Amino acid sequence: MSMASEGTVRPDEAAHFGRLAADWWDPRGSSAPLHRLNPPRLRYIREQADAHWGLDPRSFRSLAGKRVADVGCGAGLLAEPLARLGAAVTGIDAAPELIEAARAHAAAGGLSVDYRPGGIEALAGERFDLVASLEVIEHTADPAAFVRGLADALVEGGLMILSTPNRTSLSRLAMITVAEGTGMIPRGTHDWTRFLRPEELTRLLEEAGLSVRDVTGLSYTLSRGFQLSGSTELDYFVTAVRA
Repeated sequence: MSMASEGTVRPDEAAHFGRLAADWWDPRGSSAPLHRLNPPRLRYIREQADAHWGLDPRSFRSLAGKRVADVGCGAGLLAEPLARLGAAVTGIDAAPELIEAARAHAAAGGLSVDYRPGGIEALAGERFDLVASLEVIEHTADPAAFVRGLADALVEGGLMILSTPNRTSLSRLAMITVAEGTGMIPRGTHDWTRFLRPEELTRLLEEAGLSVRDVTGLSYTLSRGFQLSGSTELDYFVTAVRA
């Protein structure tokens, strides 16, 4: 959930997330919402990958043989389950404290993940079958350059999956007024003015030579928590491929 590319990294954002590294893996800590986000995230990624490559949805190692980049990986909440699915995962984050926490947690669990501190340039010249960057683009200094960097890391026939909050009155109420205002997430985590609407993100992807294949909403209710949804009012996923 932190940054990418020296030209797109906001040092204040990297520092903010770096300060959260110590309890990133605590499901009741400052990153608790990310823990609750992980099940629908993984479901979405699996559904899109299965459809794109014709994978077996029942397989426990469906991503075997695939190279995956998790850009803005935080301390590895997404990278680890992707590695367990068989992928060769590279995780990058601009906050070195998060990379240290990610490496320690993966080692303790016997998982092999290639974690690197830095931004998109840490992937320079490399290509991946799947490039994922979830809840990251809204924290970058230059979203267009960030998307171009992600696109450059994608192989022909590869899959890109992004998620980000929508810039709506609902997201401002839920994420800023309520979540940050009540301490559910640390104050200063989000800048509502930097949220992207689906049509804005679609345009950035198309300008980078990609074609949007799917847009799916992410909603939240007290009874069910975070769920994939037909509504993009709060947050949403986008899947893109080379045009």
